[in-house]
Amino acid sequence: MSVEHASIRIIDGYARGDTDLAADEVWALETHLETCRVCRDRLSASVTAQAPAVAALVGTVWSNLEPQLSGTAPVSRRRRWSARLSKWMTPVMVPWLAMVVGVTLLALLLDLADSGSGEVSLVLLLSPVLPVLGVAASWSRGLDPAYELTASAPRAGLYLVLRRTASVLAVVVPALLLGGWVTGVTAGQWLLPCLAFTSTTLALGGVVGVTRAAAWLVAGWGAVIVAPTLAAGRTTFALATDGLPVWGLILALGIGVVVARRGAYSVLGAHR
Repeated sequence: MSVEHASIRIIDGYARGDTDLAADEVWALETHLETCRVCRDRLSASVTAQAPAVAALVGTVWSNLEPQLSGTAPVSRRRRWSARLSKWMTPVMVPWLAMVVGVTLLALLLDLADSGSGEVSLVLLLSPVLPVLGVAASWSRGLDPAYELTASAPRAGLYLVLRRTASVLAVVVPALLLGGWVTGVTAGQWLLPCLAFTSTTLALGGVVGVTRAAAWLVAGWGAVIVAPTLAAGRTTFALATDGLPVWGLILALGIGVVVARRGAYSVLGAHR
């Protein structure tokens, strides 16, 4: 790939369906074709020259579809907004995000009601795992009925994973910010664990699948941190201000692993 356009070698190989093209070259070309008309024209010319049977098939399909497309009603404003929103989240994410916000508000109410959890803030205790639930729902093979189409799209890799993760954080972080402000918990105490857990979920998800990674981390957090903390009635070191550098290190390591293994999110295994 050159800086501005794809090389003729890659375009011709893609048009012929060569199997010796590297997966990252194919992904980069398909992504580039979305925004580059010049390379799309080159690909069209290459298909005509290199694969006439494919060109004939496309021409036949287009001739059959063109009458139907010409009679299609213009896209409404509502559908345009729905199409833009679909780039950031799927319909199945909405109830999950609503549940996460509801759990946050419930934890806040229990904190304000002094529910007997001692000096432990439930908002602080749950903040690391709340966004993980939304991230799992946003990239789940079992929850997304269109996962095969999603995974085969040119931007279905890390680009889409980060978009959907950002949409989850855009909903969860303000709710936690409100809960932390009301209960007097400093932003660093819940924000760093929140981001660290999210990055760790994505990093581990590139190996075992995002949904499976989220389930493991939530179960581990509940067994190792939540249960003992509630039993002791005092804030654990993991959520104290002294532990923030550790969370910062975990966040940095998680981001590093995600970047290093960015190609892993283009395969269906990441949806497990």
